[in-house]
Amino acid sequence: MGDLDVRAESGGVGLRVFMQHLLRDLRAFERMIDLGLFESGVSRMGAEQELFLVDSSMRPAPRSLELLDRIADPRFTTEIAAFNLEVNIEPMLLEGTCLSSLERQIGEILDLTRSVGEDLGVEPVLVGILPTIRKSDLDLKNLTGVARYAALNATLAALRGGAFEFRIKGLDDLIVKHDNVLIEGCNTSFQLHLQVDMDTFAASYNFAQAITAPTLAAATNSPILFGRRLWSETRIALFQQSVDTRGSSDCIRERSPRVMFGTRWVENSPLDLFREDVTRFRVILGGDVVEDPLEMIAMGLVPSLRALRLYNGTVYRWNRACYGITDGRPHIRIENRILPSGPSAVDEVANAAFWLGLMKAGPVEFGDVQTRMAFDDARMNFVAAARLGLAARFTWLDGEEMSAQKLIIDRLIPVARRGLTMAGIDDAEADRYLGILGERVGSGRTGSAWMTQSFNSMKNRGRTGHRLHAIVAAMIDRQKQKLPVSNWEPALIEEAGSSMHNVSRVDQYMTTDLFTVHEDEPVDLVASIMDWRHVRHVPVEDNNNQIVGIVSYRALLRLIAGGWRPGLAEPVPVSEVMRRDPVSVTPETSTLEAIALMREFSVSALPVVRDGTLVGIVSERDFMEVAGSLLEERLRGSGTQT
Repeated sequence: MGDLDVRAESGGVGLRVFMQHLLRDLRAFERMIDLGLFESGVSRMGAEQELFLVDSSMRPAPRSLELLDRIADPRFTTEIAAFNLEVNIEPMLLEGTCLSSLERQIGEILDLTRSVGEDLGVEPVLVGILPTIRKSDLDLKNLTGVARYAALNATLAALRGGAFEFRIKGLDDLIVKHDNVLIEGCNTSFQLHLQVDMDTFAASYNFAQAITAPTLAAATNSPILFGRRLWSETRIALFQQSVDTRGSSDCIRERSPRVMFGTRWVENSPLDLFREDVTRFRVILGGDVVEDPLEMIAMGLVPSLRALRLYNGTVYRWNRACYGITDGRPHIRIENRILPSGPSAVDEVANAAFWLGLMKAGPVEFGDVQTRMAFDDARMNFVAAARLGLAARFTWLDGEEMSAQKLIIDRLIPVARRGLTMAGIDDAEADRYLGILGERVGSGRTGSAWMTQSFNSMKNRGRTGHRLHAIVAAMIDRQKQKLPVSNWEPALIEEAGSSMHNVSRVDQYMTTDLFTVHEDEPVDLVASIMDWRHVRHVPVEDNNNQIVGIVSYRALLRLIAGGWRPGLAEPVPVSEVMRRDPVSVTPETSTLEAIALMREFSVSALPVVRDGTLVGIVSERDFMEVAGSLLEERLRGSGTQT
């Protein structure tokens, strides 16, 4: 969990003082290594569970602070978005039945959140990116009211020097600008921690880097963002871009993003990572530091190294080295940050069993990965896993190429099984959780695959928003049943239930796949578009993609009544028949207001506009579809045959 008592540091005396403390912490850390003060021979695991809060319409519910007040459990804390929560699972020794204990704790977290959230009308859901989240949910009003998050937003925006730009290409494309860091709140993860010995840290960390790709490929759960089907694990691209302070002018100069896989293998200790980070990334958050760590070491005390820990929390390596203290003894952990939240508690523990088992046996069985794999191959494997999931092909040790599924099933699951035995995990536990992971990988049914299949299977039923609502409702249902995702049935449009008809805002049912024309183009083109695409309204945009008019089928009928025929008369420009400055709405406009505007101005369609740019269109036909669905549901509820 991040330190919440912080302030933004952009320059001046405060920045210089904090940097002095940070450098002193690094010297103290090196001194502690030299003196052999770090705990060894103890293998602990821990986890951080992030989750979304949704309302009855399966939309983000920014109620985290109210929920935390009612839960009153120190394990629970805030995240950057008010519709997210983070829960710190108690560390435990990696032995015996710790895996089932982990699953039990996650279940207790979900049960407690559900029971307390019921009165607030919110439910928890485990998912890497919530399918129903929209750009309008990322308004700063949904930034959690904690100093750390406001400082982070202000500092990153200042360093970036403008809006955050996001470009992600998958089956669909996403190109969007956003003016604050809250887009980070689209992501939730299941972060694993493993305590390792200092003298084997380099080997353990490097192996963690090598297995990042297969671990992620088996666990993807974030394929959809803003209604677009993107990467199997879109979180990876989105999170990297959400806190990226590099501008477009940096395309020649080599600079690293604050979210990074890394640049090379580790040679010695965590100091390699900490020193590289300090040389690459500016301090963005600071805080008061009162201890002198070198004096504390001289007195036989263990320093907290607050400056180092605070700084380390603002550099987001996918595998991160973390300093901690347990029962008065300092230790070092490797934090695995790649895994998404969900798709179920038992799936998360299966992912944990796979990674932890590999981390225990892998460095022993495979040796020094530096001599067997190029670092760039490990990094490219990671990108391939994020993009393609189990469909990826990897370059494994000694240059061997193979599919993700073959590598995981034939090579890595057996190693993970031996690693769990080495750690003293009960045989029944090891078999159960690795069996769940093996079934998922063998069937290809990851959370991302289930979500994409569900979305595509509902293609001819309901609008995009309705399908996304159904997916979230189905996820919650399957999570309550405690089923692994390999046993999930695809989501059905009926599972949206009443949430499908909670159409209080225009963006819940507007059409976003638009066909537009320019005012200088001939009306013949408009007539052809209406015929080919079965639409009754065609928006008109200028060269800057700003809406300037709309052409309705009624306008064409009037033109035809006057004797015009497509292709048989002098071309008529669109500008002569379009309705200029059409009545428009925003995505956040209420349904009732949109209907009232249609009636007031006698129009049958409304362009949906944000900042002058066309983002959708809503028509009377959409209202008829909603009304028909409502009637059908009411008749079903009364037992009447439709």
